[in-house]
Amino acid sequence: MAALADRVRGRGRIAAGLLLNLLVSICIVFLNKWIYVHYGFPNMSLTLVHFVVTWLGLYICQKLDMFAPKSLPPSKLLLLALSFCGFVVFTNLSLQNNTIGTYQLAKAMTTPVIIVIQTFCYKKTFSTKIQLTLIPITWVGAKQHELQVNSMQLLYYQAPMSSAMLLVAVPFFEPVFAEGGIFGPWSVSALLMVLLSGVIAFMVNLSIYWIIGNTSPVTYNMFGHFKFCITLFGGYVLFKDPLSINQGLGMLCTLFGILAYTHIKLSEQEGSKSKLMQRP
Repeated sequence: MAALADRVRGRGRIAAGLLLNLLVSICIVFLNKWIYVHYGFPNMSLTLVHFVVTWLGLYICQKLDMFAPKSLPPSKLLLLALSFCGFVVFTNLSLQNNTIGTYQLAKAMTTPVIIVIQTFCYKKTFSTKIQLTLIPITWVGAKQHELQVNSMQLLYYQAPMSSAMLLVAVPFFEPVFAEGGIFGPWSVSALLMVLLSGVIAFMVNLSIYWIIGNTSPVTYNMFGHFKFCITLFGGYVLFKDPLSINQGLGMLCTLFGILAYTHIKLSEQEGSKSKLMQRP
């Protein structure tokens, strides 16, 4: 009974983490698109705000004893921080210049790439059934395992490093003090929206690290496809993005793939547990 209760609690925590990530991830897409469309806030500067607020949020969490920092060598995190900078900057750049549908379609293509990376670089295997349902994130799970840290401990060091990298890069790509720059003459409403975006980004970053650390990069990406469907529909409602019949059929196929993946994955896990229990 105790083992069953622990398993239920564990699945409950994962479900709660996925739900939080679902809500804040959808919210950040619509909010950032609103900021780009209605205020024209620069992309890299907005990403810098996200990382700085994430850093400050984790500092507050650490002071409240929500986690204990762990000393980590900067060299181990340099490539992770750089890849996360590129991941967020180019994700926001795609959102800034494309419709939400096109932006989400590009993100959906990351799952096959993640499968390939995990197979060839980390020697992970996936059954044929799992591969059939699947017709810079991989590092997160690998780094948490390698450095023996939790999501907060890893993000506590990655966020300031990414902030420093963007702080150096921003002046080369965007105005700083002139109109349209991060310190330009923005309205109060624009600044409040940017700050809110930073707070939600903190929750997105933290939930991403937590989910990948407690499940897997592939599970995170499959869950991302579910967010893809909801976000695509939201873009149609809020920003009048076109939604064709083919896109609607694509959403149904995506949902079918998610359900198939979930069913097969749970079946494989139950099968593995049964084999372990049958061993003498």
